[in-house]
Order: sequence, then structure tokens, then C-alpha cells
Amino acid sequence: MEETNRQKKIAGLIQEDLADVIRLTLKNAGVNNIIISVTKVRVTPDLLQAKAYLSVFPSEKAHEILNDIDQYRAKIKHEIAQRTRHQLRRMPDLLLYHDDSIEYINDLENAFKGKDNPIKDPDILDKRKKR
Repeated sequence: MEETNRQKKIAGLIQEDLADVIRLTLKNAGVNNIIISVTKVRVTPDLLQAKAYLSVFPSEKAHEILNDIDQYRAKIKHEIAQRTRHQLRRMPDLLLYHDDSIEYINDLENAFKGKDNPIKDPDILDKRKKR
């Protein structure tokens, strides 16, 4: 099912404010040397839930940082609700997920650069081996 214009507008609004609030929250908590970006926000058709996908660099600390952010989720939701009180009647519940697409791309890139390159040597793939 395709997102409505209303869902897209609310998701964009939440994405922008969420990125700013997370940045400020981590700064106030004393967390340094971490880059967090809100890559995507999807709002359910009933506008009750917003799923936010966060990308964390360095990725080794992603689960630890997401757990820390999850502890502040109520505070973050309240802050976004205050910022959007004139645009939204009700702030959707926030669900935070780790977006590992950058790590996936890096893994693919490393695989292509390695000695076992399936593009240069298609015989290493099981499906391509001649029987």
C-alpha cells in the first residue's frame, strides 16, 4: 500500500525533528564521536505509529547506542510533540530501528574487492558450477 501525502508530510516532519532531538540528547548525555542519521521514517496509515530507521557510525557501537537512545524514547517523543504541537493533533508512538544498509553495502563492496569475486570468477558460485 502506498503512503498518502499526509503520511509523507508527517514522516518528513518527524524525521527532521527526530534527527535534531537525538543530536541534542546525545550531546547533553556526553556522547561524542558518534554520527547518527535518521535515514527513513514511515508512518502507519492510522498515524498512530512512526517507525524511524537510524544509521549509526561507527557501526560497532550501533546496538549500544540504540539501546541508550531507546531509554530516552519517551523524552524524545515529548520533545518532538512540543515542536510539532501546531502541526499534529497527536504525536505517533516512536519505534526505533537500526538501519544497517550502509554496512550491507560495505560488505558487498569488500566481497567484490576480495579474491573471491563472483563477477570476475563466476565459477565460485554454486549455481554457476558446471556439473
